[in-house]
Amino acid sequence: MIKTTMPTIGIDLGDKHSHFHLLEAHSDETERRGKIRTTSKAFGKLLGSLPRCRVVLEACTHSAWVGRLVEEAGHELIVSNPRKVALIYKDSRKSDPRDAETLARLGRADPKLLWPVRLRRLETRRALSLLKCRDALVRTRTILVNSIRSQAKTMGQRIGSGSTKNFEKKAREDLPEELLDMFGPVLDLLEETSRKIRSYEKRIEELGRKEYPEIALLQQVNGVGPITATAFRLIIEDASYFDKSRDVSAYIGLVPRRDQSGNCDKQLGISKEGDAFLRRLLVQAAQYILGPFGADSDLRRWGLGLVERGGSAAKKRAVVAVARKLAVLLHALWKSGEVYEPLRNSSREEVTGAA
Repeated sequence: MIKTTMPTIGIDLGDKHSHFHLLEAHSDETERRGKIRTTSKAFGKLLGSLPRCRVVLEACTHSAWVGRLVEEAGHELIVSNPRKVALIYKDSRKSDPRDAETLARLGRADPKLLWPVRLRRLETRRALSLLKCRDALVRTRTILVNSIRSQAKTMGQRIGSGSTKNFEKKAREDLPEELLDMFGPVLDLLEETSRKIRSYEKRIEELGRKEYPEIALLQQVNGVGPITATAFRLIIEDASYFDKSRDVSAYIGLVPRRDQSGNCDKQLGISKEGDAFLRRLLVQAAQYILGPFGADSDLRRWGLGLVERGGSAAKKRAVVAVARKLAVLLHALWKSGEVYEPLRNSSREEVTGAA
């Protein structure tokens, strides 16, 4: 894949217009450069006018549908990770035409310099949209709840504690009539938002039962519900993409960054690369596993052991560490299809100790 006898074209995608730069296979001479509208019609015309070539894009909002057109036109597709290509995002003379040329030159020289990413299948992206829409509604509901709580406090009123799901009912019980008249429209919106969230959750659970039966394997782990399990299945997409389960935690951005040079090897925080949505869900699942309602398991015992070591940030580090191990565990269950044994390691240790 490194060497190519084809021309290479770099395309810098924009919301309204995109710039392209076409290079010959064995020459620095530019064959063609220009700007087109970011539409299916314009890209179809451009791609159809080219001989088979290597097309280099940056991962962005438009890369999925443009990438599909590239592959349908019979070209080789490479999608660059924009966070990894410092030659572009740190360029002191950055411009769209210059970015397109840099993509073309790197793609022709060695695609590994672009840290290529894979595009998810169309059906996967559609299923993920259900999760993302639900997530947007959940975050909207949280904002509305926090707003009403804070405003009520400024007027000397407190709304009893409880889950966000039941906040609307609790607020109507606790607030006096004059404040209900003020907050009524927002509470009505909260009630409707919760109803829509439940509707999305039913669709997501039904999708898992009909299309992705392996999600049931992931939900064997206490603390991993249908939303987290479905997100993990869709975002990873195919268990065979990773030879080692431990590579999944790096893909999601849950492993520490590294800055090593000579005798200096700094201890840094996690990389936060990959999908932030899935990383957040795994961290929430880890918080549940370590919380008061978490079931006894090897993972919980290991995480609580990290907390007991003390330190100002022991709980925070333990949550991230459990989320990292959870990602590895979920991939291993998916790949093997095994029945999950929460206390497998502990049982083995007890048997060994007894012997």
